[in-house]
Amino acid sequence: MEDIFSKNKSEKEESELLQQFQSTGNLEILGELYNIYIHLVYGVCLKYLNNRDESKDAVSKIFEILIIEIPKFEIQNFKSWLYVVTKNYCLMEIRKKKTEKKHLQVYTEEIFMESSEILHPIDEVPESNLAEELKNCIEKLKQEQQECIIMFYYDKKCYKEISDKLKIEQSKVKSYIQNGKRNLKICLELTTSGIEN
Repeated sequence: MEDIFSKNKSEKEESELLQQFQSTGNLEILGELYNIYIHLVYGVCLKYLNNRDESKDAVSKIFEILIIEIPKFEIQNFKSWLYVVTKNYCLMEIRKKKTEKKHLQVYTEEIFMESSEILHPIDEVPESNLAEELKNCIEKLKQEQQECIIMFYYDKKCYKEISDKLKIEQSKVKSYIQNGKRNLKICLELTTSGIEN
């Protein structure tokens, strides 16, 4: 994979640009150095992230990382170092997505577990459908209930944090969450029963 970072300028020219940036902090110099490999950075990101928009964003964010990280290291081979930075960034993004997905799964399972008395047993519901069904039901909630449910379960915020964020009393937060959960249970029951809500 590292081979795709082919030479567009001589290593000497790249080394000079790198040294100039390290000594001056001039972002135009860093931009000139980065532009040598920018399309290849995009290619690596696209390979790992498999999304064009996310890869374009990654190209910009990696440039910002370089501004901070380059002064910390003695870089002998910029293209190899840049490849490692790019790859690590992509792996971190993938890990972050998995963590977010796991949080949503825990949130989904918690709602289903609390709904177990009025729902079919959870093992009768295809696991692949849980997140999608829950997402659809959340979207049908009133805005206040939707916001409180998401912040409480998904963002792991307490009543006080939600109260401060939404500028409402904690008692209302608790009420919105309880009513939202009740409405979700009804919606999920209808969904898992095959009845349109």
